Amino acid sequence: MKDKRLKPNYDIQRKKPEANLRNYYTILLETGLILTLIIAIVMVRIELVSADTDLIFVGEQEAIEMEEIVQTQQRETVPPPPRPPVPVPVPNTEIIEDIDIMIDAELDFSAQLALPPPPPAQAEEVAEEEEDFFILVEQMPELIGGMAALQREVVYPERALRANIQGRVYVQFIVNEKGEVENPRVIRGIGGGCDEEAIRVVKLAKFTPGMQRGRPVRVQYNLPVIFMIRS
Repeated sequence: MKDKRLKPNYDIQRKKPEANLRNYYTILLETGLILTLIIAIVMVRIELVSADTDLIFVGEQEAIEMEEIVQTQQRETVPPPPRPPVPVPVPNTEIIEDIDIMIDAELDFSAQLALPPPPPAQAEEVAEEEEDFFILVEQMPELIGGMAALQREVVYPERALRANIQGRVYVQFIVNEKGEVENPRVIRGIGGGCDEEAIRVVKLAKFTPGMQRGRPVRVQYNLPVIFMIRS
């Protein structure tokens, strides 16, 4: 059987030695390696940068409206009054006895009737006396002798001297129709026995009575009594 495998043609190799590829094996191998190395270096140096594109969303902006808020006032509601209780009928079980009234009794009109005793006599209320004096009249009372004569009657109390008490004692009293002093009382005092001495001195005073419409009347009068320590 004839072998059909491809065999090298040695005649061609002898006639044309440049057609033998084995002679160029080393050069081709080195060239291929150099090309492979260059391609690898180029591939390493190339920066694979992905192109990022910014997506800008353009939409319609929502309009915001500012509304003024009106403050409301809360009113307190008063609760309604409670309902009145409903009256409940109560059965009347009380038995009323029949009472016989004798209306045919004879009356003796000539007999003396026994009257109840009179009520006790009520004590009569004492009416307050109305003020029988004036505070301001046409002609006010005048102190006879003046204040200098009144001050000469003052005896300085020993307690007031030891305590160095000085000042004015105001005495209020009534000057009657005769010019005499009635009901003197201290309305502002200084103590130390000066108030009592002022009452004593005022009782000794004499006045010309006050006049109202040409006649003497009772007049309320205020008088200061001076207490002063003289060195």
